Amino acid sequence: MGLTQLYPNEGAWDAERLAVKGALPNLKPFKGTLGTDAATLLRALDESSSVRKRLDRLGVYANLKADEDLRSTKPQEMRQLMQALSSEYGQAVSWMRPEIAALGKDKIEAFITAEPGLARHAFALRDVQRLASHVLSDETESVLAGSSVVRAGPNAIYSQLSNAELPWPTITLATGKKIRLDSPGSSDARQATHRDDRKKVFDSFFGAWNQYRNTIGQMYVASVRGDVFSARSRKYPTALAASLAANDVPDDVYRSLVQAANDGLPTLHRYFKLRQRLLGLKEIRYYDIYPPMLKSDRKFPIERTRELTLAAVQPLGPDYVAKITKATAERWVNVYPSEGKRSGAYMSGSAYDVHPFLLLNHHESYDGLSTYAHEWGHALHSVLANEAQPYETAGYPLFLAEIASTCNEMLLADRMVAEAKSKDDKLFYLGQILETLRGTFFRQTMFAEFELKTHEAIERGEALSGDKLSAIYLDLLKRYHGDAQGVMKIDDLYGVEWAFIPHFYRAYYVYQYATSISAAAWFAEQIQTKGDAGRDNYLAVLKAGGSDHPVAILQKAGLDMTKPEPYQALVRRMNTIMDEMEKLLAPA
Repeated sequence: MGLTQLYPNEGAWDAERLAVKGALPNLKPFKGTLGTDAATLLRALDESSSVRKRLDRLGVYANLKADEDLRSTKPQEMRQLMQALSSEYGQAVSWMRPEIAALGKDKIEAFITAEPGLARHAFALRDVQRLASHVLSDETESVLAGSSVVRAGPNAIYSQLSNAELPWPTITLATGKKIRLDSPGSSDARQATHRDDRKKVFDSFFGAWNQYRNTIGQMYVASVRGDVFSARSRKYPTALAASLAANDVPDDVYRSLVQAANDGLPTLHRYFKLRQRLLGLKEIRYYDIYPPMLKSDRKFPIERTRELTLAAVQPLGPDYVAKITKATAERWVNVYPSEGKRSGAYMSGSAYDVHPFLLLNHHESYDGLSTYAHEWGHALHSVLANEAQPYETAGYPLFLAEIASTCNEMLLADRMVAEAKSKDDKLFYLGQILETLRGTFFRQTMFAEFELKTHEAIERGEALSGDKLSAIYLDLLKRYHGDAQGVMKIDDLYGVEWAFIPHFYRAYYVYQYATSISAAAWFAEQIQTKGDAGRDNYLAVLKAGGSDHPVAILQKAGLDMTKPEPYQALVRRMNTIMDEMEKLLAPA
């Protein structure tokens, strides 16, 4: 990964950090002047935006350096320095929102009309007016901004423990292979062919988490309390309301999603029964979810993975294909797993004047192929938004982010099915699509329901421990997986799975995976059935970046996420795929 494109070395990074720190006092003289005239407001906003853009670039470098090897102390210190500097920036501009809110809608609109340069700030200015009742006094805003580094503590502690310091067990599989059950190791091993191995993996992996459930429980509860504290400080009725308000997402979106997933549980249970049949099991257990329903010996080395991804996105048009072809040939990616490296995968697209960076832990499985297409979907979203938007409106919210990535996954999966050369290959890829839909729609919605239950418990004044969190999660596991209906037996130990989920430290984050895969399925269908018009409609969403609220951007494209139809359509897609698989499995 070419981090020298950001800074030639750590010394240059530190020099820029100190320069940005030195620029913060330049913002103070603007305090009390924003209502003077449109030109003064523009100068203040441009100065603040310039500092924030430099902060973003510093943060990308520090985070990527830290995640390359979590055992190395200096990069961790760099990340801490960035958290502190970001908090200082927040305090330095904490007075701006209250002052802008106090100007009132009429004056803001007059300024926007009088000064064309304010166009790039117009959306943010109007958004402050929308949320004016939740903007606090200068002093209170400064205190809240300063508290952000404290509220980030639980996530930082969790990341350090889970990625670098938790004592992972090592087990011996039936093949004689020894495997260390850290997050990457367990992700591979849970797909083991031997069922006893899968049970051993689950019992050992979750057993390791279970030893620390009450400690991790205190970390998570501290994070939830921080969410509730922030929401109440800003006069929101709940943490959910506060989280959704930031992007003007109606509450109905979240609750409709949860309701639709629960209404669709018979389809999920049908999938588990099909999985049980294909695996030849008398009963299905939680550790039987991850092995492929049909075997495939195909390997996807990184170069082949790139070729297949480029082929899959052809329906997105020549400009998209040219951009992703060029980008994937550059040094934007840290590809392979290594000891101490952060697990999982992500795209960091905040370095506006450079390009996105990707961290992968590539394995030569279909999952590795799909993850590659997913993360490059994120990257091209950033490329297109950065080209079409100024810095101030280029950054898109999470609600939109996962649409671009999961749409790439859909296009890849559909191409793999269409080009399958045998019935077994076709069944394999159809099974992979089903598992993606299960994992991204039903599983993420289950996570979302867990978050809702835990936040509401704290808001009611209840005490939560690791044991209580496991009980809440176990109840959801059993309901979603049909324990009471005899679909799948869930062992009590697996209720500790909540402790393993890093996304819980970002309040009300995971629901957007489920809304996004529903939207992505809709867009993929539009791209494939409406040709250039469907493609251009989709690309317009990507190019919009953060120029409007996400639900509004999607409504302009003809998709209304406040209605149950997108979620019902995804459930229907699952049933259609299972119909196709059952036909292929029927005796000739």
